[in-house]
Amino acid sequence: MSGTRLELSPSWILAAAILMLHSAAGAALIAVLGNGLGVALGALFVALGMAAAWARALLASGASVRALELSGDAMTVEMQDGRKVGAELDGQRHVSRFMVTLPVRRPMRRTILVTRDMLPAQEFRLLRLWALWGRLPGVAHKQLPA
Repeated sequence: MSGTRLELSPSWILAAAILMLHSAAGAALIAVLGNGLGVALGALFVALGMAAAWARALLASGASVRALELSGDAMTVEMQDGRKVGAELDGQRHVSRFMVTLPVRRPMRRTILVTRDMLPAQEFRLLRLWALWGRLPGVAHKQLPA
């Protein structure tokens, strides 16, 4: 397989987790400070969680990742606003059954988090293999005779 395009879909599970954790942090601030400043900071944490969920999990921001194009060991990132950017990845990636993290070094410094519910099962498997091996699995050009 040469050149595979993976269209990402929004993850409501990740959005809920982000919002829940930011809300817990906001509640902790309110509990610790217990005054108007604590309430204001707690509300800011919840607002930050909403913004992060909107951009990273629900893929609704213009700077959100819409698709990944994998070709050999190279990756092109397509943003929600239509820009396509060739991404240079950092060496340390996390791959599990539930998520893949792809730390991008250039041209923008960020980590792309892809959860299991953002892709169909077969495409998520391809992404996991590509993240581990640096290339997509393929069939050998010359099969050995049986």
